[in-house]
This record gives sequence, C-alpha cells and structure tokens, in this order.
Amino acid sequence: MQNKGDLNTKIYIVEKGLLCSYSIDKKGKKHVFMFAPEGWLMVDACEATDVTDLYIEALETSLVRIEHKNTKLDNISPSKLGKRIATTQKRIIMLMSATAMERYAHFMETYPDITQKIPQKMIASYLGISLEQNKKRIINPFVSSFPFLIYFNAFID
Repeated sequence: MQNKGDLNTKIYIVEKGLLCSYSIDKKGKKHVFMFAPEGWLMVDACEATDVTDLYIEALETSLVRIEHKNTKLDNISPSKLGKRIATTQKRIIMLMSATAMERYAHFMETYPDITQKIPQKMIASYLGISLEQNKKRIINPFVSSFPFLIYFNAFID
C-alpha cells in the first residue's frame, strides 16, 4: 500500500482486515511500528509534502478507505484519530520505561483480536524483543507469560 519514500498524501481507514506499519533498518531488519485492525486508521506522521518513513501493508485481505491528507477530514471520526494518537503516545512511553512483560500486557489489551492473525515474529518486533537463532532460549516464568517465545531461540533486550 505504501513504501518508504512515497509521497505522504494518504490516510488509510481500515473498514475490514488488518494493516501493519513498519520500518526497515540499514541491516535489513524489519521493525513493526503499529497495527491497524478493523475500525482503526493508519497514517505516516510526516508532513503531506514530505516522503514517507514507513511501509504500510495489509496482513490479510482488507477493505481500506483511502482519504487524502489535503482534503477536509470530515469523514474521519475524531475518536478514531484520538485512539491512534493515544495508542502511539502510550507505545512510546512503554518502549522507554516498561518491561517486556508490561509491553506484552499492553499489546494484548490494545490489540486483543489480532494475536492469532499475525506472525509471532511481528509481535516480538512490536514488543522490542530481538530474536536471534544463536542465542539460548529463555526458559523461565517470562516464557510462560509469552507463549509465542517457545517457538524461538530468543534473546530479550
């Protein structure tokens, strides 16, 4: 739907399905920024005249209404916009100060209906957990709180 470097003119409103935004670092690693399930909106936050920083893609068959940033936004609910801003703010604060377990609990609270729809590696990326094949699997109470980690050799930052 959107690639890094595209002209940033669109707001994506998810009527059905699931979108994901992410960046790719210089080493080619994907970093999940946000999810947008049904009823949410997805937008790159840079100015409409700038190029985008994020990739946006559908993770399943989706029905998405596209609004242009330069049009009057009467068609976008203030509550949807407020929800997106609040979620982004909370995510940033949690990345700075919360433990991985607290971030996982917040993820489950924010996105209760999508955990079965997305790859477990994307959840780990969203949480800021790096997965490395050569690291020892963590076997402690943390793993029982994060059942998806059982499938990975994981190293928690």
